[in-house]
Amino acid sequence: MAAVAAAKPTSRRVGFVGAGRMAEAIAQGLIRAGKVEAQHVLASAPTDRNLCHFRALGCQTTHSNQEVLQSCSLVFFATKPHVLPAVLAEVAPVVTAEHVLVSVAAGVPLSSLEELLPPHTRVLRVSPNLPCVVQEGAMVLARGRHAGSSEVELLRTLLEACGQCEEVPEAQVDVHTGLSGSGVAFVCVFSEALAEGAIKMGMPSGLAHRIAAQTLLGTAKMLLQQGQHPAQLRTDVCTPGGTTIHGLHALEQGGLRAATMSAVEAATCRAKELSR
Repeated sequence: MAAVAAAKPTSRRVGFVGAGRMAEAIAQGLIRAGKVEAQHVLASAPTDRNLCHFRALGCQTTHSNQEVLQSCSLVFFATKPHVLPAVLAEVAPVVTAEHVLVSVAAGVPLSSLEELLPPHTRVLRVSPNLPCVVQEGAMVLARGRHAGSSEVELLRTLLEACGQCEEVPEAQVDVHTGLSGSGVAFVCVFSEALAEGAIKMGMPSGLAHRIAAQTLLGTAKMLLQQGQHPAQLRTDVCTPGGTTIHGLHALEQGGLRAATMSAVEAATCRAKELSR
């Protein structure tokens, strides 16, 4: 669980260009953690389809991307990657030296962002994942050429309201997409399979899915809070001739480890393809 102390909301205005699920997750995390007041969040999108979710949070909305830049100095760009270049070209005339611009779009490198914006614009990339909505996200950020330590610290302080946030070299952002962005779906598949195994053996469906999810949550907390390598915790659970080692043998026969590694590799390679 993210250990973020409740803080008095600042008067800082935070903008979102693009109002999809990830933008909503970040905004909701910031608001829930008290980092930003809802009325100080301004989101833009072409239609009301997603903006209604921001309004439900108490945020301001608009159909003008330029209005977001004119009202907010810190702006998250959470559009689809193929749409982002046109959006940046649209807002470039109103970008000033006061702005800190953060791209959440997968696969769009910092160099491309900087080319589309005025010289010396402070740009950063963030790779979040969906659990930001419950303040348990896993995020990495990378800074552009003109973003300094103060911009990194500002962004990290805000995003820690949504979970764990670490700075990495940009080359590792695509790996994070494969590991944690796509990894949410991989973990859901495993949780579903874990529960279905119990259902097969006679446990009611609702109970099986709740216990499977809690097992994942508890295991993750132990790994994070105790700083153990997963192999150590796995060894602690195994006893000679016991239930766990028999189950692990079945997983190895099914190729779980190799399939999971291949899934992260495939998702990472796709993220790299998008960046080209």
